[in-house]
Amino acid sequence: MTMTHYMELLAVNQPWNLLIFMAVPVILAETVAISELYLLYSRNYDSPVRLVNRWAGVTVGVYFTGVFAYLLQNAVIPLTTGGGWRGPADVLAVGFYLAGIVPLGGIALLDLGFVARGRGEHGRMAIHAALVGLFLIVAHVAMIFGMLDPTLLSGAAAATAHMH
Repeated sequence: MTMTHYMELLAVNQPWNLLIFMAVPVILAETVAISELYLLYSRNYDSPVRLVNRWAGVTVGVYFTGVFAYLLQNAVIPLTTGGGWRGPADVLAVGFYLAGIVPLGGIALLDLGFVARGRGEHGRMAIHAALVGLFLIVAHVAMIFGMLDPTLLSGAAAATAHMH
């Protein structure tokens, strides 16, 4: 059984790829998520927790923008032009991982004051929380498809499996 490019990326060059492509963005996103719970419950938006939340939000958005650009240039474009994808699960795993740019970039833009300027702090935090939730969804979908045999969802693999 072969693995998806998503899992291969995390498995090679240990421990660096795992740290760069998984640990750093997930730890920062989880810092945002955990601090968000406190902030939404307490509504204490002037606390040090909000500073940590904002710092982690900006940092993860900027950081993941770099990861996104790097993987687009060094993995997605070469795999697409060279026909190197290993199957539908492979494309879905990488695609959902890279889709994390939408919520993480949105969080950074929100924390930097580029979007939702007309809303109050609680209204911006509601958008912030929705973006955190969206990131959790795309990240988990990427992980699920990333752990599959990349050919599992292709018609050829299904037909072969039924023959045995």
